[in-house]
Order: sequence, then structure tokens, then C-alpha cells
Amino acid sequence: MVQFKSIVLIPAAGMGKRMGASINKQYLQLDGMPIVARTISVFEQSPLIDAIYLVIPADEIPYCRQHVVEAYRFKKVAAIIPGGEERQNSVLNGLNAMREYVSDNDVVLIHDGVRPLVTENMLRVSITTASLHDGAVVAVPVKDTIKVVKDGIVCDTPPRESLWQAQTPQSFRFGIIHAAHLSAEMNGFHCTDDASIIEHNGGKMHIIRGDYRNIKITTPEDLILAEAFLSTMKSERNQ
Repeated sequence: MVQFKSIVLIPAAGMGKRMGASINKQYLQLDGMPIVARTISVFEQSPLIDAIYLVIPADEIPYCRQHVVEAYRFKKVAAIIPGGEERQNSVLNGLNAMREYVSDNDVVLIHDGVRPLVTENMLRVSITTASLHDGAVVAVPVKDTIKVVKDGIVCDTPPRESLWQAQTPQSFRFGIIHAAHLSAEMNGFHCTDDASIIEHNGGKMHIIRGDYRNIKITTPEDLILAEAFLSTMKSERNQ
């Protein structure tokens, strides 16, 4: 049986302008903990995860180290890495930082710092799938009808049954995703998620069924939803 490590890369270098808060959204409180700390804690507590790499704006690294990593005594955080101009640059910074410590067959789970309601089952299935294929992306079927619009006019209505809403983690063997990011940087290919880079290179991403509660906290309304979802999930675990 092939042995491999499972490493989490958490890009949390966004400014969170849509939240309208005085601090970056990852440090807002969710049930008494900063959102990013609650996200990290999922991976810290999981026996499936060997190490965690955080990507944070350079000027926030001391704050994050003191008020998140040290304050909550996270032992699996191997490094805090300065973020780049865009999310894609931040992910590549993180991959470059870990390359001396991982092998090509180790699995890297790339997960949003403000998506704290990921479950252990999502991690387990993602890791297994990524170890065997080009990659795995957690997603849920789209509920609403989607309209493609150009210049304010609807130009297409794609069949809803073929549409899925991508979440994270998005998981890959290190050698595959690192090479894809290096190629994207060299060729000027820009994307909004890591699975797109693999797809652009002809790879096949496998869908992992996610959960509608696995939301990315971006707006004040999301924070209210996350509080409610977290309460429900705690009740389910205690039953």
C-alpha cells in the first residue's frame, strides 16, 4: 500500500471588502472564535491531516501567529506564508513553501480560510479520490435556474441538472497541482479556483458531494447563516 501525507493549504489573504467590517473577515468571531481559527481547528482535530500551511497577508502574519495559531495552540500549523496579489498567487506561494517537505504523491487539500463548516467525511473522500485521480472538488448541485447574461440580456439558460456549485476543499496530489500552478503562472492563465487550472491542462476533476452548509463566509448575511448552521451541526453531533 502506497503511503502518503495529507497536507492542508489554507489561503486566507483576502481583504473581505464585502463584509464591511473594520478587520479582515477571517478574524471576525464565529461562536466565540475567529472564523479562520474555527476553520483551522477542523483540520487540527482530524486524524487524516498531517500538516497545515496558512497563507496570510504579510503585514498580518504577526497578528495571526499570536491571536490565532498561538492563542488556540494549533500544533499542526507548519508555516505561515505571505500571500500574493491574487488568490492564485497566494496558493502558488504556499505550494512553493511546502515543496521541500512533501513528495509528489502527497495529497494537498486547498481550502478557503473562511469556510469553517467542512466535515470529516468530505476530507476523507477528497483525500482518497485525489490520491487516485487528477483531483477532487467538493461541490453541491445548483438549486436555482441559472441565466447566462451578456449586456443585460439573457443569452442562455443551461440545464440545471448539469450545474454544480464548487466549494472547498479542492484536493490534488502535490506534483500535479504544483506543476499546474507553475504552468499557469508562466503562461499567464488566470482562474478563480484551483480545479480550473487542472481542467485547463486537460485533467479530469472528480466531484465529491458536499453540503449546502459548507458556505464561504463573505457577507454579513453569511455570518448569520454560519452561526445557525454551526448550532445545528453541534446538535446533530450530540444526538
